[in-house]
Amino acid sequence: MTTDQEPTYTIKLVQLLLLSTYWGMQIWVTFVSFVMDNHLNRHTFGFIQSRLVPFYLHLGSACAFFNLTIYAVYHPSDLLDERESFQIFIFFISVTVAAINAQWFGQMTSEIMADMHLIEQSCGLGQDIGLSSNREAYAKLCETDVKYKHLSSRLWLYRLLSSLCNLCCIGCNFYSLCYMAENL
Repeated sequence: MTTDQEPTYTIKLVQLLLLSTYWGMQIWVTFVSFVMDNHLNRHTFGFIQSRLVPFYLHLGSACAFFNLTIYAVYHPSDLLDERESFQIFIFFISVTVAAINAQWFGQMTSEIMADMHLIEQSCGLGQDIGLSSNREAYAKLCETDVKYKHLSSRLWLYRLLSSLCNLCCIGCNFYSLCYMAENL
């Protein structure tokens, strides 16, 4: 159900609101994560992230999906120029990457962190402030507990992949905001 007419003011406002909401969430969650990392103990930080990040990732996926949908409805494929085609491609990449991050990487990270916290608690770890403090104790735990070492390496991998997805979505949203500002 595409239309070749110009979107209404309300539709443009909704799309701008969705795009700016997603962009703002990305910047805010990234900033807050750095602050919490240095001021909260390891388990509190992990608990907050396990509640906050899935909500953030799913809401971001929804914003990206609705942005793509609104743009596609008002830009029929047979009337697209190169820049509009690229914009739809950017929205599609954002939706895909956000959905993968929400459904796979974010979920796996939360599950792995919960398993690691149980092992850390049984060893009296996890109450130290900042993720970089008491590295020796965690390194020793990795050496002595094979399951913890495996979980730790998987957590590192999923966090890296999730961060790359997040950076990709930030780049897509930055481009989309620039494109939208240029076409106001």
